[in-house]
Amino acid sequence: MSKKDEKDLKAVEPAPEPTNAKVTNAEQPKFPKLFGLAMLIGPFVWLAPAGNVRNTLLPQYFSQIAPNEKVALVALLASVSSIVAAVANILFGGLSDITRTRWGKRKPWILGGTIVESGLICIVANIKSIWLIVVLWGIVAAAENAVAAAMVAQEADRIAPRWRGTISTLYGIGYTAIQLVAMIAAQFLGKPKEGMYVMAGIGFVMGIIHVLFANEGSNLDEPREKFSWSSLWLHFSLPTKGARDYWYAVAGKLMMVMGGTIATAYMLYILTDYMHLGQQTAGKTLAEIASINLIFGVVFTAISGPIADKVGRLKAPVALSTLLIGIAQFFPFFAAKPWTILTYAVLAAIGNGVYNAVDGALNLAVLPNAETSGKDMGFINLANTLSQISGTVVASLIVTYLGGYKAIFPASFLIELVGAILIFRIKSVK
Repeated sequence: MSKKDEKDLKAVEPAPEPTNAKVTNAEQPKFPKLFGLAMLIGPFVWLAPAGNVRNTLLPQYFSQIAPNEKVALVALLASVSSIVAAVANILFGGLSDITRTRWGKRKPWILGGTIVESGLICIVANIKSIWLIVVLWGIVAAAENAVAAAMVAQEADRIAPRWRGTISTLYGIGYTAIQLVAMIAAQFLGKPKEGMYVMAGIGFVMGIIHVLFANEGSNLDEPREKFSWSSLWLHFSLPTKGARDYWYAVAGKLMMVMGGTIATAYMLYILTDYMHLGQQTAGKTLAEIASINLIFGVVFTAISGPIADKVGRLKAPVALSTLLIGIAQFFPFFAAKPWTILTYAVLAAIGNGVYNAVDGALNLAVLPNAETSGKDMGFINLANTLSQISGTVVASLIVTYLGGYKAIFPASFLIELVGAILIFRIKSVK
């Protein structure tokens, strides 16, 4: 065989199948359509209701019941939630790994967490005590992260490597499409209580549909580990063996999401206090931003996953999209005008679309142990949740001590830049 023929043969050889997959390509020759639909609506179950209440409706509620303390209260809520999230992601991810029931290992946690999250949002809508709201929201955060940790681990359990990019794209589309719910939430700025009821209802209904489509079966036939300190450590400790790239992925996600959250968490106040828009105009602008995020996000999510699969690259799209989100911050920094925030929204939506399509597949590729996927994905999801919540705290400190809302934008750029550098440091994935 000539050197040219050898080169051509290597060019068409398929990429080696990851060794951390529980389901092989041969075992899953057809794409799991219903499971794909379940993951498509997944973010509507946990993030859409809690995220829109946390970022839009509760800040508006605070501006009604405690207008002089609204920024500090949002930061306090975020601080409590971040502490809870830090524990809940790992705890519930690890518990779902070792769960054995006739309904499977993930379904009980997804369904139970959905019921608690939706129920408590309805209760919070009827409370005026700030401290009680904060306490109850801590429980909401625990339920939210229980759902998220169990949900994302399903892909590692049940999807062959050949379909991971497609499933990740569908989940990414769902993650972007929850802007539909943000558009709905923006219509309730004048009636945040009613908006919270709507958010709770959306989460509950979507949770039921998700578990029906995912159709997880019994796992009573899986071996049940005997209790030992080594087993306990394995299922609830930080992964260390073969985890270098895993932690770069976790840190990169932490920076990427935090950088974006710094701006989005206080978007309502940026529009009203930095750009000096009235409540009606601010609500309209929020809806326009949500529309931009939905359209550009879904389009770029849909095309980025297949392209990444075709060219065999995961790291570069994730890192470059992170950097693009940072660059977008400069437009509202240089001019406090509505058009600049809309330009920012377009660029950030493109970046988020690419990121959401490919990041999930990158995360699965760097998992260090298939047997602890729930716990390990819990750490990754912790980076996502913790960065959203801690980003709010960081933004509060920036607004209070570093020059007001304008200082948010260069800070966000620097954080996104660090995130891109960390992702580029991954070596085991192209």
